[in-house]
Formats: sequence, C-alpha cells, structure tokens
Amino acid sequence: MYPMKFYRQFLITTLVSIVLAGCMVGPDFHSPASPKTNTYTGSPLPAKTVGTKTASDGEKSQHFYLVSGQEIPAAWWSLYHSDALNALICIGLANSPNLAAAQASLRQAEETFNAQIGTSLYPSVGVQLTGERQRLSSAGFGGDFASTTFNTYNASVNVSYTLDFFGAARRQIESLGAQIDYQNFLLEASYLTLTSNIVTTAVTIASLKAQIQATQQIIQSETDQLAIVKKQFNLGGASGSDVYSQETQLGQTRASLPPLEQSLAQNLHALSVLVGALPNENKYPELTLSQLHLPKNLPVSLPSSLVRQRPDIRASEALLHAASAQVGVATANLYPQITLTGAYGYENQTIANIFTAHNIAWNYGASLLQPIFNGGALRAKKRAAVAGLEQAAAQYRQTVLQAFQNVADTLRALQNDAKALKAEKEAEIAAKKTLTMTQEQFKLGGVSFLSLLIAQRQYQQTRIDLIKAQAARYADTAALFQALGGGWWNRKCCITS
Repeated sequence: MYPMKFYRQFLITTLVSIVLAGCMVGPDFHSPASPKTNTYTGSPLPAKTVGTKTASDGEKSQHFYLVSGQEIPAAWWSLYHSDALNALICIGLANSPNLAAAQASLRQAEETFNAQIGTSLYPSVGVQLTGERQRLSSAGFGGDFASTTFNTYNASVNVSYTLDFFGAARRQIESLGAQIDYQNFLLEASYLTLTSNIVTTAVTIASLKAQIQATQQIIQSETDQLAIVKKQFNLGGASGSDVYSQETQLGQTRASLPPLEQSLAQNLHALSVLVGALPNENKYPELTLSQLHLPKNLPVSLPSSLVRQRPDIRASEALLHAASAQVGVATANLYPQITLTGAYGYENQTIANIFTAHNIAWNYGASLLQPIFNGGALRAKKRAAVAGLEQAAAQYRQTVLQAFQNVADTLRALQNDAKALKAEKEAEIAAKKTLTMTQEQFKLGGVSFLSLLIAQRQYQQTRIDLIKAQAARYADTAALFQALGGGWWNRKCCITS
C-alpha cells in the first residue's frame, strides 16, 4: 500500500494546482458585434421584382421579405420543384471528394483537440519495468574495495503533472477548440459551395441546351429561306447577291453553334466532377429550363443576422478566436512553469520476492522553470501572436464586408434580371411578329431581301437573349441563397461521412 504521507502530499499539491489554475493570462475572446446597419443596399429594397409572363412559370414576380434567418430552408434548391435537380444534389453530396476531404479535416481537428486535452489537463502516468546488470568501480567512490557486479530490477508507477498556473495549456486547448469550429464551418462552406455550384452548373447546361436547340431551329429556318431565295433567283425574282447574303447569314448562324456545343461539353464535364464522377460517366438526370419553377418568395435575412449565418464569416471568426488564444499562450510562457513528479514501486537485486514491503521505493518532488534570458525570443513570440490577432481581426472585417457586398450585389441582380427578362420577352414577341410579317411580305415581293435578313438576325438574337435572361434569373436566385448562408443551421442533422 502507498504510505499515507505520500497520499497526503500528492493531494495537497493537486488541490493547490486546481486553485491556482483559475488564473489565465491573455485576452478573453468575445464574438465581434454585427455591423450596425438595417439595409444591404444604398436605396430601399422593393417589395417585389417586376413580373414577366413566361411559358414555364406564367406571370412571375419574386417577393422579398425580411426574416431573422430561421425561415431560410436548408434544402433551398427544393424550391425550384425539380426532381432532376434534387437528384443531382443528392448524388453530389454522397460522392463529392471535396466534401469528404472537409469531413476528414474536421475529424483531424477534433482528434488533435482530444490529444491536447489528454496531455495538458491530466497527469502523465506510466508503468516502468527495468532490469539492469551493473558493475561499479571502487575508484568512483574513493575506496579500495573490489569492484562489484550485481543485478537491479525495478517495477514502478511514475506520475508527472505540469501545473497550469497561468493558463498556457488551457489557452492552447481553447485555440484548438477554435480550430474545430473553423474546420466545421469550412465543411459547411464546402457543402454550400457544392450545392450552389451544382445548381448553377445545371442551370447553365439547361440554358446552353436551349440555346443550341434554338440555334438549330434558326439554322433550319434559314436553310428553308435559302431554298426560297434560290428559287426566286432562278425565276429572276432575286439577285445573286441575295443568295450570297442568305448563304452568309446561314454560315454565320452555323458558326455560332460549335462554341455553344463546346461550352455545353465543358459544363457537362464540370457537373460530372461536382457529383464525384469522371467526365465520361455523365449518367445523371437531365435538366431543362422548362422543368424549373422560379421561387416566388425570397427570404432576406436581417443584416444583424448575416454574420451568424455565413459559414465563411463564422470560419473567419473561429480563426480570430484561435489567434486570441495564442496571445494567451505566448503570454503564459513568460511566467514560471512548475512540474510535479512522483514514483512508487519496488526495487531489488533479484526478481524473486521483489514485491515485498522491504523492497518498496518511492519519491516525489517538484521543479520550477522561470525563463531568465533567451535573447528576447519569448517576448518576440508574444508580439508575433498579437500581430497575428490583429491580422485575423482585419481579415474578419474584410470577410464581413465581402459578405454584405455579395448579398447587395445579388439583390440588385435579381431586380435587374427581372427587368431584363421582361424586356427580352417583349423584344422576342415583337421580333417574332416582325419576322413572320416580313417573311410573308417577302414571298409576295413587298419587301427587299435586306429587310428579311435584318428581321431574321433580330429574331435569332432575341431568342438567344431570352434564354440567357431566364437562366440568369434562376442562377442569381441560387446565388442569393448562397449569399445568405444557405440555411445550414436549419438542417435536422449534421454532415457525416
């Protein structure tokens, strides 16, 4: 059994360390206050965008309404009411290497935190078993007796504990805890980026397919028109220059097709990578613009809530927290470090009967280390930690500014997208009427071929521009949800691998 004196001394030193451990030097971290503003943009936000009648959504306006953040759905992409889009998101979340890497980084940070707790807050206890054969020289003891050869066997338990008087260990644990927060919000940012990129890439693919289809229809129309012009030329009703002009127009339209097909191929490859597949494994649901329904009600978070919703802001705040804790670590290292040690065991020259009372050996002690002179290294490290804290604070402010800019840009984009779509739709309708009327008049000889050529070009451009305007509205709606943080806090479960 351990002697009562040993128990008493160890208990006293432990209690003293607990009392003194209440002192931690360095700054205590507090989350920065939200910016004091009530709006994102310089002018007031309208209640809704202008309405535009489209084939897929009918008369559609988007309504903005301020919320505290709770109303933003975690699965915001479901508001498009597209089974194909939902399936793409599910495939991407299950197979994305970037998401898997972020999950692994989070687990690594958690285990590093656990390891630091184990080494900093608890005593180090080890069992030691040794066996030695020694020969001692009498000269080392100033005697003239014969040298002695003997065996030594030892079995003991060793305990070591460094008192955290000034909080260096606890500040280090605090810093590593902030690193866990940082990795967690990087994971949320990866999740949000992945889902947003899948939505915008799928919308781009649908837009390009629609543009290609429209271009192919225009090519067919212009091919038919070329046949008419050639017949008119053979009958003397059109000149050779009219034929060449129509052939030129058809060639130009055909030349616009390969760049669209190339862009489509690149986006298909990008979507494959986003969902964790090789470019040749593009076996995923196809999406068309007609399958999408524009979300009608758009929640807009209060500016005071944005800093708690954006994963990038929360990640930057976690780095600020970690930098603050490192100032405490550097400060505590300027002060003394006290380490308690103790051992209890058995020692004998033979293994036989080693665990008997007269073979008991024990010791306990304490050591104090106070830095006196180290060339100014410790104070330089503290100054470096303070500079790191200032850097993290500036980076946090920049992240907040960019986040507010993202929201402001997206809100204005949605308003202008609605205006652009309305104008493009009106232009497309007018161009279609003009082309139809011009084609009929041209057949009857009422207008020149140049008028027909101009009408064709106008209609071609308005059809393509209308498709682009529709796609931009879908994409910028996704950008708004991304800018507001994506509603990750409303997910019913955390992200797991």
